[in-house]
This record gives sequence, C-alpha cells and structure tokens, in this order.
Amino acid sequence: MKNLPVGLQIYSVRDYAERDFRGTMHALKAMGYDYAELAGMYSYTPEQLKTICDDEGVKVMSAHVPFAELVGDTAAVIEAYKFVGCKYIAVPYLDEATRAGSPAFEDTLAKIEEIGRVAASKDVALMYHNHDFEFIRMPDGSYAFDYMYSKIPSKYLAAEIDTCWVKVAGEDPAAYIRKYAGRCPVVHLKDFRGQKSDGMYELIGIEKKAEATEAFSFRPVGHGVQNFPPILAASLESGAEYVVVEQDRSDDRPSMEAVKMSRDYLKSLGW
Repeated sequence: MKNLPVGLQIYSVRDYAERDFRGTMHALKAMGYDYAELAGMYSYTPEQLKTICDDEGVKVMSAHVPFAELVGDTAAVIEAYKFVGCKYIAVPYLDEATRAGSPAFEDTLAKIEEIGRVAASKDVALMYHNHDFEFIRMPDGSYAFDYMYSKIPSKYLAAEIDTCWVKVAGEDPAAYIRKYAGRCPVVHLKDFRGQKSDGMYELIGIEKKAEATEAFSFRPVGHGVQNFPPILAASLESGAEYVVVEQDRSDDRPSMEAVKMSRDYLKSLGW
C-alpha cells in the first residue's frame, strides 16, 4: 500500500526530550518514527542536535519556530534549522495580539510573507500551523484561515493543516486537506475527545479564566473521534509529503506510551 513518511512533533514528548534527547530519539526510531518535527533545539547547538539525530537514524524534516523568533534574526534562524535538516519551518501559533481579529493582523500577514521570502531564498518552505481560531469570519465573509492563504502567495507560505483543530472548528479535515492540494506538504494527525470549550486552551499551556463547560482531551491517534482513513487518503491524493503525529498533552498515560499507541494504530492501517 502506498503511504507517506510518518514523523512525530517532538513537542508531544517534550518531557522526555528535555531530560534525554538522544534516548528519546532512539526510542522513537524503534517505534517506527523515521522523521521528527522539532519544537526547539533543547539547549543543543544545531551541530550537536544534527549529530544526535543522524546517529539515531531520525531525520529532521521540519520545525515549529515561534513567530517572534522568526521575526527577529530571520535569516540566521532559518539557516540554523536548515542545517539540522529542515525542509520546512512552521509558524506554530499566533497570540491574541497578532492573530485574526486583532488590529495587527494585516501587519502579521506582511511579516509572515517576508519570512516566507527569506525562507524561499534559502530553499526552505514556510508553513503556518493552524488552531481553531483561524476559523473566524473576516469582513469579506471568508475564514481567517483562507484569507491568510489568499493574501500570501503560495511560493511564500504553505499550509500545515492540523486535523484536530479543523475538526474542533466544525470543518471536515479531509476536505480542508483537499482544498489545499499542492499547498499542504505536511499534515498533522491529531486526535481528541470532547467538545470545544472556553477552557480547553489550558491544555496547551495557555491561561484562560473561563471554566470549561465540556470535557476536552487530546488522545492518541486512532483513539478519539477522528476518522483517519479519509484524512490519510486526502493527504496522499493532495500531494502531502509527510504526515506528523502530534499530541499536545497526555494526561491518561506517559507521553511516550501515547505516541507509541499512535504509531501502532497507523501501522495497523498499513502506514
């Protein structure tokens, strides 16, 4: 069966990676994760981190790099991640002061485009990793998600579609992957249970004063509400290059056990 390379967003096992990065890479390789998407370099230099990943047989293909960091010394940051092996760099999140609905959003888009220009000049592609808050309506009636991609040329910004947050927003993940066929090289596979609620962002470390009215929890891939076979088929048919497992938080079991469950589920589907 034709499939795509499977990676892991290392944020999923950050508690292990922070203590023993090499041991974590070794364990992930044994599970069947041949690729890694970084969320920081864990106090290593690019040279040290690349050596560890090469030694353990895990290829770094992408990284989540904070928007503020990318706006800073853009060229140097991109060069560092490119050295490690990144073909892609993703803006992982926008705070309330910079995202859609804020007065700064148009300026944010201009800055993202400029980052994309610098990345393209270095043969690295910039992506944007969505949450559900990009699915608010803009004045023209479009979702902020779609508005962003209509404003920034495809050569400067690709999509990293997070299937959990698309589903939470009330849209069909497989349909959204197809909508961005040819522009979505990396697809995040993420599962959950429960419903969207005011308090759920506390689960990813963002304070929110409102109490949750519905239970929401991240789950290993294949152990929540998502229907992954259509998502995987859409990823293949739409020209994605990688699928990446991500679980923002694991409360019921150790994070390494959770990501193994995700990998085992994908293996059961022939991935």
